[in-house]
Amino acid sequence: MKKISFLFISSIMLLACSSGGDGDSDPAPAKNVAPTIPSLNAPTNNLICINNTVSFNWNASTDADGDAINYQLDIATDANFTQNLVSNTIIGLTKEVTLEKGKYYYWRVKAIDKKNNASAYTPVYKFYTEMAASLNHVPFLPVLVSPSLNASVSTSSASLSWTATDSDGDSLKYDVYFGTANPPTQKVASDITTASYTTSALTSGTKYYWNVVVKDGKGGNTIGQVWYFTKQ
Repeated sequence: MKKISFLFISSIMLLACSSGGDGDSDPAPAKNVAPTIPSLNAPTNNLICINNTVSFNWNASTDADGDAINYQLDIATDANFTQNLVSNTIIGLTKEVTLEKGKYYYWRVKAIDKKNNASAYTPVYKFYTEMAASLNHVPFLPVLVSPSLNASVSTSSASLSWTATDSDGDSLKYDVYFGTANPPTQKVASDITTASYTTSALTSGTKYYWNVVVKDGKGGNTIGQVWYFTKQ
């Protein structure tokens, strides 16, 4: 009887030790959590800004893991953030940016923690930088010189040229957009002072689109119509 009791107690102890060993295994590491989405404060949506130096600010995100948070501020002249995109990574909750006058702008923010996990973007806000009070006339629409509209180009490069005038006699600069999309979204030249631009590496059988933005240096900008030609 004593022998049977001893064996029974020994079995219980072995089972208890076995169970305790399973409980000592290391748990899986917790997954890092992205910060919460910040919220935008200023400039408020649809605001008309009299000053073109704009102070952007937003509310802080929180991070469940206690990670330090940076913020990415995107500003562009289109809601898809493909035109004239300016992107800044900021430690704090505010950033002052000087923009062009007389333009619509769009902005958004997302939070990024030290492990590079990012929140979703905030909703997009838009605003307008009002023209200066002093009288200034925007330039006239640029006029196409070459290639002629819907021309067929045989060479692998093409010289794009135009003319532009300004009733105030202001010195003009040009941004050139060029590509296979209509309208073109890729800026290939910025603030050039000559009314021409040479493209290269054209592909046969491809239709190309281009247009010019004329700028008078006083906030007056004129967006030219889209022109196009085809590489033979």
